[in-house]
Amino acid sequence: MMTNRRSLLGLLTLVVAVGAAGQWWAAQRQSGVGERLAQQARPGDIRMLSSTTCAICTTTRQWLTRHGVAFDECFIETSADCAALYEATRSPGTPVLLVRGAPQVGFDPQRVSDALSRGS
Repeated sequence: MMTNRRSLLGLLTLVVAVGAAGQWWAAQRQSGVGERLAQQARPGDIRMLSSTTCAICTTTRQWLTRHGVAFDECFIETSADCAALYEATRSPGTPVLLVRGAPQVGFDPQRVSDALSRGS
């Protein structure tokens, strides 16, 4: 009985350690992408079409700001020009990132970096 508990405790410790290592590795990757994206993006390269009620927009804004990425943002509820851009993308939701004019629905830092690398 004591051996089973030790085995279970050892397994649980291993699972927690692997999970923590995975989270650390993901954070390191995100940091690297953030640094690269901050170096690539110039003012005017990224425009985020947002909604005032969009939680993903808030998370995206915070991520871009935390990593020092140049971007501008408009809100579809308060700007007619922004609403018109949003309608033109035919997007099912926000955020829409216009990366050098090309729309990307949602936010994936690697996808934005790849688009900037391609020059589109």
